[in-house]
Amino acid sequence: MAGRRHGALAALVNGTLSHALDYDDTHFAHIGHPSVAVLPAVLALAQELRAPLDEVVDAATLGVEASILVGLWLGRSHYQVGYHQTATAGAFGAVMGCARLLELDKRQLRAALGLCASMASGLKSQFGTMAKPLNAGLAARTGVEATLWAQAGMTAAEDGLAGPLGFGPTHHGEAAEVSAPRGSWRITEISHKFHACCHGLHAMLEALRGADLDLEAVESIHIRTNPRWMSVCNIDAPTTGLAAKFSYAQTCAMALLGHDTGGIANFTDEITKDPEIVALRDKIRVSEEARLSETQSEVAVSFTGGAMRRLKHDLSAPMPLEVRAAKLQDKAVALLGEGHAEALWLAAQGDDLDAFMDQLVRS
Repeated sequence: MAGRRHGALAALVNGTLSHALDYDDTHFAHIGHPSVAVLPAVLALAQELRAPLDEVVDAATLGVEASILVGLWLGRSHYQVGYHQTATAGAFGAVMGCARLLELDKRQLRAALGLCASMASGLKSQFGTMAKPLNAGLAARTGVEATLWAQAGMTAAEDGLAGPLGFGPTHHGEAAEVSAPRGSWRITEISHKFHACCHGLHAMLEALRGADLDLEAVESIHIRTNPRWMSVCNIDAPTTGLAAKFSYAQTCAMALLGHDTGGIANFTDEITKDPEIVALRDKIRVSEEARLSETQSEVAVSFTGGAMRRLKHDLSAPMPLEVRAAKLQDKAVALLGEGHAEALWLAAQGDDLDAFMDQLVRS
């Protein structure tokens, strides 16, 4: 066991960094970012076990699917009361992924999930601070530690997730009926980020893409969004780069003024004080609109003289896999450079975990 301590630490660090970068994927029905808790845990443990890459993909896929299903089972009341589903449901997904790699038996798996019930945590009050990505890192570490402890013989509640006084009943879980779509997996419903900020802002940002507005003639901008996002990413006047990632007004102004919202380096404390951005930000109003889903946003731009332009976007619109792959490759090139991005993409298609991790580290 002592030799595996580094795996838990690697999961903690990489899980935290993965969520801090704000490029993680989102499952809107689950209300979370599945990959940032599961993948760091599975990769850290796989390196210790020297597992082939195809087993890593298998374990990560199962873990992500489990995270989504637990998130759906916990439901919206769990999220709305203040829990960070990425970390809470994500911890259980990380356990399932690591358990797959370790080939735990049913007794050991129950123990691992029971241990996770006492370890899973994460609060929405941390949004806009460094503690938000730490939530994901702690979930990833939990996945590694709970499974190794269970493998070593540690016991826990028989049903720590749904049993009496279990995680769900004590954490405002709805115990919703959950089933996978016939002939499919919930993982196929995941949406990927192409902006370095909260996913709740992405429909608005995509609506603005290529709008080419005459900003001197803009009188006001009215953003309509699903009520859920009003308490998540509607900081009116952020003063830090972290808070800027959770602000409709700030990111809208950045996008319209030509600042690349896909570049994480652009989210600085200084940009929140930029006079042009502040002036445009003051013209922006955000309101909730119950008829809009969580993947939709509408933007109404009013111009001097009375003209108006309406823009809208829905993130749930079907995106063919080849288009998604191309977008992800383009994002990788923008972040890493063409050489590193291509080498990493090719390594991910192979079966050599060491080669893949070597490229990941290089990148």
